[in-house]
Amino acid sequence: MRLRLIHDRGRLLSEVTDAHSASPHLRHALDSDEGGRGLYIVMKLSSRWGVRHSRRDKTIWAEQQLDGASPDPSLVPDAFDPAVVPEL
Repeated sequence: MRLRLIHDRGRLLSEVTDAHSASPHLRHALDSDEGGRGLYIVMKLSSRWGVRHSRRDKTIWAEQQLDGASPDPSLVPDAFDPAVVPEL
């Protein structure tokens, strides 16, 4: 696993790379579940996020605004709009 953080122009780009080929998916974790909340947290805290696949691994990336500015809604794909993700 590899973590990469890039701070640039009032934003933070976080990348986590691992050798698993499976794409992440949003799920509703039960109170007793030990996992299943990571993508939900990423969606709620990020202005944009996505997944890049390569032959050997995948990278999940997320961008956070650090300067207090609201993210440009046109840059956030509708399928991953944090505003439409229901509370767990």
